[in-house]
Amino acid sequence: MTRTAVASRPFRLGRTSSLVLLASIVVSLLAASSAPTPLYATYQAEWGFSPMTTTVVFGVYAVAVLVALLIFGRLSDHVGRRPVLFVALLVQAAALVVFAFAGGVPALMVARVVQGLATGAALAALGAGMLDVDRVRGTTANAVAPGIGTGGGALLSALVVQFLPAPTHLIYLALLGVLAVQAVGVALMPETVSRAPGARQSLVPEIKLPRQVRGPVAIAAPVLFAVWALAGFYASLGPALVRDLAGSTSAVYGGLGLFVLAAVAALSVLAVDKRPAHTALTVGIVGLIVGVAGSLFAISAGSTVGFLIATGVAGIGFGSGFQGAIRIVVPLLPAHERAGVLALLYVVSYLGLGLPAVVAGYLVVHAGGLLDTAREYGVAVIVLAALAGIGLARRNLPRMRTAG
Repeated sequence: MTRTAVASRPFRLGRTSSLVLLASIVVSLLAASSAPTPLYATYQAEWGFSPMTTTVVFGVYAVAVLVALLIFGRLSDHVGRRPVLFVALLVQAAALVVFAFAGGVPALMVARVVQGLATGAALAALGAGMLDVDRVRGTTANAVAPGIGTGGGALLSALVVQFLPAPTHLIYLALLGVLAVQAVGVALMPETVSRAPGARQSLVPEIKLPRQVRGPVAIAAPVLFAVWALAGFYASLGPALVRDLAGSTSAVYGGLGLFVLAAVAALSVLAVDKRPAHTALTVGIVGLIVGVAGSLFAISAGSTVGFLIATGVAGIGFGSGFQGAIRIVVPLLPAHERAGVLALLYVVSYLGLGLPAVVAGYLVVHAGGLLDTAREYGVAVIVLAALAGIGLARRNLPRMRTAG
């Protein structure tokens, strides 16, 4: 090869660098989605809305993610991962600009919808891209990155609110700069999947599961719904609950609950990474039940420390359950089916994230208040996790008997 030919060959990121880039985009997108969590009290004080409005603002984000997943979830299987990511980053940047200069609830709603559309369009492409690069490490990254992004975004935003000026502007502008750097990275990343016909048809929403993963998805779905329902509560009403328990108006308390839940979740993914997927799911279900039950006792006792410890246990359930659910499904799929099935798994997750939280917001305003609603929500999550555990055990009975 001549020196001229070498010089004209464009620089491309290697496999490890590409994997890190894709995982970092998941982190930044979900950090942006959780950044408003500690700010809800600030917005509420400035604009005078109720907890119901808070959960609706949160819920429209989840609905927008669902819509984007259903419409764009399979698109990257046909046009490639990079074009979808470029557009998603551009739309996410627009959402951050709206956030930074929002003057009321309507602008906040618009920003959340635009943000949800960008995140939903990107998530399936990102998850599939990480698996394209490295199936083993990509599966782990798919489970670790959401927790890091969600927890890190909430805590970073809380610290900005507490200690830096112009918090309703600064956090979004900082995230905008991160997205700009990542867009350059996408330009340098090699495409991980070849183009395939059917891009236009892929935009028609379709719930379709390859036969080989129908059983695993039936096991994974209730676990995904349960863990993300818990995350939805911590992201919408969790800040008010922690501040109420602590008797403090500090913004740091507003982000602390979600940070503990998500950070422990990310660490637990690494802890069960080498364990069988069935073991990870079992740990997740048990951790969810024990952690949520512990948080209910802490709420009754008025213990902030007890609540945060129980939240950490629930975080083990969140991370292990989510990772186990991903691991029993996506490694079984060929490249051109991964984004579509990942989109379906995220649909289940975001239904759990948004719908119960909106119901909880209604209950806070119209029935019982925050503490009673937290107790009812916790009991519902425990019941759902227990049902998922029963389903997991029953579906594995034939295998266990054969093995015995």
